[in-house]
Amino acid sequence: MKFVTKRIHAFLDYPVALALIALPFILGLGTSNPVALQLSVATGIAALILTILTDHHLGMVKVIPYKIHLIVDFLVAIVFIIAPFIFSFEGIDAYFYWVNGIAVLTVVSLHKPEAIA
Repeated sequence: MKFVTKRIHAFLDYPVALALIALPFILGLGTSNPVALQLSVATGIAALILTILTDHHLGMVKVIPYKIHLIVDFLVAIVFIIAPFIFSFEGIDAYFYWVNGIAVLTVVSLHKPEAIA
């Protein structure tokens, strides 16, 4: 059932990073707490840098092992799921983080390990 390959994951990384930067402005995040907007933008910038530095075919510098990238994604998912409770996000602010956290957790959990040559 695990079908998200390293290649598929790499193609998801750039649009997700850009969405984390742009969507908070488009959706008007930050009404319950300004951190809702700031956390997403900061995470999007960090995700973009992580993707550029990851050792996969779309990485530009390739210094971070893909396994580390997956661990960071997992940690971000957990932070996104608990952030609404920690920062008292409400409404769209909370839903944005819960949906994104669950989506990232799903992608990471569906990761297909690479065949050993």
